[in-house]
Amino acid sequence: MADKSFFIDTTKCMACRGCQIACKQWNKNPGTKTLQRGNHQNPSDLSFFTYKLVRFSELEEGGKTKWYFFADQCRHCIEPPCKATAESLGSKAVSRDEATGAVIFNPKVKVKAADFQAIRESCPYDIPRWNEKVGGMAKCTMCFDRIKEGMLPACVKSCPTGTMNFGDRKDMLQKANKRFEEVKKVYKDALLANPDDVRTIYLLVDDPKKYHKFAAAENSIGITRKMALKRLFQPLSDLRQIIG
Repeated sequence: MADKSFFIDTTKCMACRGCQIACKQWNKNPGTKTLQRGNHQNPSDLSFFTYKLVRFSELEEGGKTKWYFFADQCRHCIEPPCKATAESLGSKAVSRDEATGAVIFNPKVKVKAADFQAIRESCPYDIPRWNEKVGGMAKCTMCFDRIKEGMLPACVKSCPTGTMNFGDRKDMLQKANKRFEEVKKVYKDALLANPDDVRTIYLLVDDPKKYHKFAAAENSIGITRKMALKRLFQPLSDLRQIIG
């Protein structure tokens, strides 16, 4: 089983939310109470029971209304800072499947509130979520159970427009770069968000922040990982200061 990746082409997304619903159904997660908050996005954010969320961003530019749709999910980082931070805290809540590259949270492993906050802060995409009742974390699993049976992730299988794509990493990178070259001819600000650092590669046509605050990482995963490792050695530094 080769290293895997998603390619999400936002130029083809029509915000049908089929991926969001399929994710809920496959993972047998309960529905989330929705509210009218002035836009079409529901629920308001990712949660312990919502791994996939189609974000809606409506902006007024030059007297015209523009819609930006962003199917948010875990990026399954090449060097996951959440895993590095968890390990620095002595937690086994985060693992990585070496065959596919999937970053896995074990919701049955209890994580203290303070430790969860440190893990969440280490993620440049603000993905980790925690449930106070069970004390565990959860997020997109890359539908690891489906992949093992030769099936596509539920979100990809349900997508009617070709927005969601999944396969061997080399093939997805090739597909993403080819599509980027095509889109760049029309949208000069088009970009691939952090393709060298993540396994969930987004094609965007505008400033990432117009889609979502955490659509793209401002710092590289390597830098974020160094911050996580710094956290690991911080107690030793504090101890030296106490000893004098």
